[in-house]
Amino acid sequence: MSVLNTSEVEISTFFLIGIPGMEHAHIWISIPICLTYLVTILGNCTILFFIKTETSLHEPMYYFLSMLAVSDLGLTISSLPTMLRVFLFNATGISPDACFAQEFFIHGFSAMESLVLLIMSIDRFIAIYNPLRYTSILTSARIIKIGLAFATLCLLLILSFPFTLKRLRYCRKSLLSHSYCLHQDVMKLACSDNRLNVIYGLFVALMAMLNLLCISVSYMLILKVVLGISSHKGRLKVLNTCISHFCAVLIFYVPIVTLAALHRLANKDSPVIRVIIADTFLLVPPLMNPIVYSVKSQQIRNRILAKLYEKKG
Repeated sequence: MSVLNTSEVEISTFFLIGIPGMEHAHIWISIPICLTYLVTILGNCTILFFIKTETSLHEPMYYFLSMLAVSDLGLTISSLPTMLRVFLFNATGISPDACFAQEFFIHGFSAMESLVLLIMSIDRFIAIYNPLRYTSILTSARIIKIGLAFATLCLLLILSFPFTLKRLRYCRKSLLSHSYCLHQDVMKLACSDNRLNVIYGLFVALMAMLNLLCISVSYMLILKVVLGISSHKGRLKVLNTCISHFCAVLIFYVPIVTLAALHRLANKDSPVIRVIIADTFLLVPPLMNPIVYSVKSQQIRNRILAKLYEKKG
């Protein structure tokens, strides 16, 4: 710890929390959390395995799905160390540098998932609006370029987060609001001017909302195309191809929008709801996406069932 002046001492350790008021039950809460992490990693690795090994799944939609699985795995692995330490061992301390690194990866993979959901909505629009040219528009080479471009954009967008946090001074307060580090949570502990962090954090949040707006526009255009189909059965068939992606958008954006609103509007005397929704934001989308796509995608479901029957036989 280094002395800043006669009255302020710089914080050398931040402290995470589990669920306030339920510390006595953390060991029991850790059981479903561990199971969630296990199922999430297994589910997303399964999706990646089948997309890689099955040539029939080497299509644009499944390439984008593999990007979604990678971002889900990254988000899961980023939060796993501190979540398990807090709930399993009640080890709440974390160094500032480790905290800055964790929030970089959490926000980075969150931004990646948001952008992947955007390009998947564009993918669905192209597939419905111009199905005959779908594979010629979204070639493998073009998909790789899109993936690399969006990954680079995420890196550039989030790269400044840990550096702007590191330049701040932290004193008097060291208790964070979650069992992992978030940018908006860490910067509130600063006792120096953090206006740059507030402004840039708001800019990144607005970019996420812009993604959501673009996804909404894509679905309005899809709906316009669907309404132009004369056959009721045809409309349902086309809409059915979008259900998995629409569910993924809801699963991802509902918790994150709710969490952002609660951080600004909620009563600070009632932090439990914020903590639960924040944990939902990190745990539920990576868990549910493989399940939703396995249930709704007949090709993936058939490959999984075939492998299971093959092992039984």
